Amino acid sequence: MSVAKLRVFRGDAQGGEEKEYEVPVDEGMVVLDALFYIQANYDGDLAIRWNCKAAKCGSCSTEINGKPSLACKTRMDTFAEGETITVHPLKAFPVIKDLVTDVSWNYEVSKKIPPFTPAEDTEWIMYQEDVERGQEFRKCIECFMCQDVCHILRDHNRKDAFAGPRFMIKIAEREMHPLDVLDRREFAREEAGVGFCNITKCCTEVCPEDIHITDNGIIPLKERVVDKYYDPLSWLLRKIKGK
Repeated sequence: MSVAKLRVFRGDAQGGEEKEYEVPVDEGMVVLDALFYIQANYDGDLAIRWNCKAAKCGSCSTEINGKPSLACKTRMDTFAEGETITVHPLKAFPVIKDLVTDVSWNYEVSKKIPPFTPAEDTEWIMYQEDVERGQEFRKCIECFMCQDVCHILRDHNRKDAFAGPRFMIKIAEREMHPLDVLDRREFAREEAGVGFCNITKCCTEVCPEDIHITDNGIIPLKERVVDKYYDPLSWLLRKIKGK
């Protein structure tokens, strides 16, 4: 049986430091298992948020060796023998304790997004391609790793101006729904700040559900906003109609 070294952040909103632990590694073990071992054998008060242990709830999001990752999906055998594994909380959100962060801001943003709004006389018929497009966005498990890696939120802390990639796809899913009649382009531009995204695709790279956040969600949403507010012909028509 091999032994792994983990350096785990211990602390709270006031600060903290890494603490090193040695953990025996069994076949099939993931980082979350290693954290459980630390709880059981070293520090019972190590704070970890987790739930399903099946990579479907998004609760165990952490930064493993500097990259946002699900602790329950990151296998111990993917690290080189003798490699020290660092485990830190998500950087983009305030630390509550150890590896647990306060992600409540995300739920406040979600509340502001206008809901699905069909016409009163809607005929509930959809093409399969429209169903599949919406289903991709609804695969999101709200691990908030895309939010964590987004430099607008992570490095510049512009939560006052940008909703983040998770909510760009939520807006896009409703905006692109063929039976929805509400125009959310002004909301996407003004409230959600879609213009802040410079399409680095870092959010797409860390998504555990392989959602094409940038290509299928953010870019089409940007195009819709541009069509309404920056297309010369649309601008002229609005002037003629007095809108």
